[in-house]
Amino acid sequence: MAQRESTSVIKGHFIDGKWRTGTTGKPDINPSDLSDVVDEFVEGGKAEAEEAIAAAKAAFPAWANASPQVRADVLDKAGTEILNRREELGKLLAREEGKTLPEAIGEVVRAGHIFKFFAGEALRLNGEVLQSVRPGLEVQIFRQPLGVIGLITPWNFPIAIPAWKLAPALAYGNTVVIKPADLTPACAWTLFEILERAGLPQGVANLVFGRGSVVGQALIESPDVNGISITGSVTTGRAVVARCAQLGKRVQAEMGGKNPMIVLDDADLDVAVNASINGAFFSTGQRCTASSRLIVTEGIHDRFVAAMKEKLLALKVGHALDPQTEIGPVVDQSQLERNLSYLDIARQEGAEVIGGALVERPTKGYFMQPALFLNTTPSMRVNREEIFGPIASVIRVKDYEEALRIANDTEFGLSAGICTSSLKTAQHFKRHAAAGLVMINAPTAGVDYHVPFGGVKGSNYGPREQGTYAREFYTTVKTVYVA
Repeated sequence: MAQRESTSVIKGHFIDGKWRTGTTGKPDINPSDLSDVVDEFVEGGKAEAEEAIAAAKAAFPAWANASPQVRADVLDKAGTEILNRREELGKLLAREEGKTLPEAIGEVVRAGHIFKFFAGEALRLNGEVLQSVRPGLEVQIFRQPLGVIGLITPWNFPIAIPAWKLAPALAYGNTVVIKPADLTPACAWTLFEILERAGLPQGVANLVFGRGSVVGQALIESPDVNGISITGSVTTGRAVVARCAQLGKRVQAEMGGKNPMIVLDDADLDVAVNASINGAFFSTGQRCTASSRLIVTEGIHDRFVAAMKEKLLALKVGHALDPQTEIGPVVDQSQLERNLSYLDIARQEGAEVIGGALVERPTKGYFMQPALFLNTTPSMRVNREEIFGPIASVIRVKDYEEALRIANDTEFGLSAGICTSSLKTAQHFKRHAAAGLVMINAPTAGVDYHVPFGGVKGSNYGPREQGTYAREFYTTVKTVYVA
């Protein structure tokens, strides 16, 4: 059992510009070292959520009508502090979530860039002036903030995803209540500490810890919350979308993927293997854009599998802060057990399992060797269900046409990749891959902060996140006629 020095003050919510503390809380455990408690955080409920919503509602008129320069300055200052503290915040993220330190620092940098990008967006929101078809009238078209936004964020990107939801919401003049993931509260708490120092006015952004079934549900049900943006599981996302539809509430949901990486006979083998290793196993496979289905044509299949085995078995699994570590721990015991259950499912379905062993290290943690499933078919559960761990399946196919058909044969449609030296094939794939993100000779995971992010089919509902396209969710369009 993890231990920490006793303290009378537990970190808590940020509501209406004030920090709330408590005397009891939930420990935030380092998955690389279960004896290391990162910190403790209080758990809130419906009352705290409603108080935060009321604060956001009260703050909305002034923030919505504030000079865009005021909003830009707050976001820019926050982005600058995040970037200046990248090493410190990266270490915190690695301890809390289990990403390797280089990956964690990279995520922090991305968060800083997101805030700075949307600082600029606060000043770039434009409109149109058109002539009416009726004489003597002018038409003005412009955007206004949506209102109070409820944000529900996951544990796998504990600073980047809150950043890419918070920054555009604030840039466009909305006020916010955010419920971060239970497993990664420290990054969200630190982000709000930074926003407070950046000069965020009272009540504009509020942070409430607690269970999704309580705090998240309060955000969804409140008549004073105008929109919900959630990143989470398919089951949760669909339930939120359905409820918001009943309530007539705007909703944006990102719900995962079962992403294919096609490797064709004409692919550069090193490029294909490195892209597949990165996409499938880095960040411990805990990315919604991870390459979980490797669809490989016959001519390169055996060489690809042999190279993948060699690379996979050589990957160093260990403590996230160890500079030699390439794959960090799984986030918690529940996810580890889920991963291991899919090893059993794969064997029962007739697949050959390479890797997947539990790994012992000097510290007790959730360490698991990456796993590769061979001799799989598209209908197997391991090729239909999102696992969310360092696990990938290989599906052998005859040619590109079969590979494309299998790649698109899924309820998901977030990211899809292909490795090929044929420009003609690449051009065809980018048009016909049923996915919101397409990668050519590159890992399926890893996206820029200034371009739209999102999928099709069961992976996504509502407008895209990130880039200038974020305004589609966080603003409404008003048309004005002037005589």
